[in-house]
Amino acid sequence: MSLDPEDAASANEARHTEKMRKKQAAQARIVAGKTREKGLLIVHTGKGKGKTSAALGMVVRAIGHGMKVGVVQFVKGAMQTGEARVFAAFPDNVEFKPMGEGFTWDTQDRARDIAAARRAWDEVQRMIADPAYHMVLADEMNIALRYEYLPLDEVLAVLAAKPERKHVIVTGRNAPEALIDAADLVTDMTMVKHPFRAGVKAQAGIEF
Repeated sequence: MSLDPEDAASANEARHTEKMRKKQAAQARIVAGKTREKGLLIVHTGKGKGKTSAALGMVVRAIGHGMKVGVVQFVKGAMQTGEARVFAAFPDNVEFKPMGEGFTWDTQDRARDIAAARRAWDEVQRMIADPAYHMVLADEMNIALRYEYLPLDEVLAVLAAKPERKHVIVTGRNAPEALIDAADLVTDMTMVKHPFRAGVKAQAGIEF
């Protein structure tokens, strides 16, 4: 015997409520077991868009909590970006250092690229060592590691010795396996579709 539509809807609602109640209880048990806090080493890598964008979202969250954040960009330099304008409104919370000179295929000068990467890495190290900073973003540092502009062993040693409660975010394609192994949180951005392949140029608010 089938239920009338009103009774069937009521039964479905009751099943859904019970299912969500059980899910809520299970989630509460999981969360209750997570009591520790620590500074995280976070890596955003992969061929898809969103590595820097996701990291900048974390930076904005940190600002919202009154934290001080250091942001060092290894590729972007003098170009005007949306994040630069936002950070300018929070001088007490963000030190923003765009120190790049473009991608390595733009400069075509390995010695110059190595020197620029070293200057940017020195700033990252300074911020990691300074207790005033709660979070440090090394944007596109994976590019410098991929082309061996920085010694990977040195970078790993500094990251391993970072203060216990400090968050460090490293972005860029082709993250070294050793960095992935050392990280607490790794996200691999997968490209499914990208407008650049359809002839759409980089646009304000999306790419910069």
